[in-house]
Amino acid sequence: MPLFAKSRKLPGWLAFTMQKDGLCTAYVKRLPPPSLPKVEAVGFQTCDGASRVSVLEKLAKDFQASRHECTTLLASAEYQLLSVDAPNVPPDELKTAIRWRLKDMLDYHIDDATIDVLDVPVGKNAPARSHSMYAVTARNQVIELRQAMFSEAKIPLKVIDIPEMAQRNISALLEAEGRGLAMLSFDGDGGLLTVTFGGDLYLSRWIDISVEQLLQPDASEQNARHERITLELQRSLDHVDRQYHFITVAKLVLAPVPGDISGLRDYLVSNLYVPVEVLRLEDVLDLSAVPELRDAASQQRYFMTLGAALRHEEKAL
Repeated sequence: MPLFAKSRKLPGWLAFTMQKDGLCTAYVKRLPPPSLPKVEAVGFQTCDGASRVSVLEKLAKDFQASRHECTTLLASAEYQLLSVDAPNVPPDELKTAIRWRLKDMLDYHIDDATIDVLDVPVGKNAPARSHSMYAVTARNQVIELRQAMFSEAKIPLKVIDIPEMAQRNISALLEAEGRGLAMLSFDGDGGLLTVTFGGDLYLSRWIDISVEQLLQPDASEQNARHERITLELQRSLDHVDRQYHFITVAKLVLAPVPGDISGLRDYLVSNLYVPVEVLRLEDVLDLSAVPELRDAASQQRYFMTLGAALRHEEKAL
C-alpha cells in the first residue's frame, strides 16, 4: 500500500488516525539506543465525517505535513488480515501467488482488492511446510477514497497501514531478548490482541468488546466481559504454544485505558499462566515534549496513532 515520495523529509513519521469523534495526529522520532523514541508533538480535533477533509487540512498546516513522511491507519472494518500458507515461489511472484490463493476467501471479486503481505518468520528448526504469511486485503475503493481524502487535504500520504502493525511497533519496544510479548488494547472498535516476537507479528485477534463496554460499572456484566476476554486470551496463547514452539510469551501487557482496569488485570492474573502488566507509555517513549500525554485517557486516545508513527520503513506494508 505504499505510495512514492521523492523529496527529502524530516526524520520520523507523522501519523493521522480517524476516530469516531475526531482525528488524531502524532509525530515521533526514533533516536539511537539507548534513547527512547521521542514524541515531538500530538494533536486532536473533533469532527464528523463531513468535516474530515477541512480538519485534515488544518492539522496538515499545524504540523507542516509537507515536511514529513505521512501515514494513516485503516479502521478494523475496512480491511481483512488473513493467514495463508506461504507459496513456494520467487519473491517477485509472491503477491501474484497470494492473490490467487485469496480469490475464494473474499466476499468480493479479487480484481477489486488491494493486497499486501506480511511474513511470519519460522523458527530455526521448523519445517518449511509450516511457513505462513499474513495477507492484508482491502477493497480498492476504500484505498482510493482514503488517498483522495488526504490528497484533497494536501497531505503527502506515503503509507496506509493497519492497527495490528501500529500495535506491533509499540509491543516491539517492550520485548525481552528471545521472548515473545502479548499485548491487549481497547478502543471504540473493540479489543486487539497481538503476539510479537523479534519485532514480528505472529498472532492477531479482535475481541468484540469496546473500551466503553469494558468500563461499564455493572458488576455482573463486567465479570462476563472479563470471562470472555480471558477465554479468548487462553485460546490465543495456547495457539501460539502449539503453532510456534520457538516462542515463549514472557508476559501480557494491557495498553492504557481511561479508567480503572484493576478488575480486569486481577481477573487475568488469576486465570492466565503469564504475568500481566499495565503499560505506561512513558516507560517506552520520551514524552517530555508532550505533557498532555501523562494521563491514561490521553494515552489511550493516542495509542494507535503513536504506534503508527513508530513505523519502521523496512517493515513495508
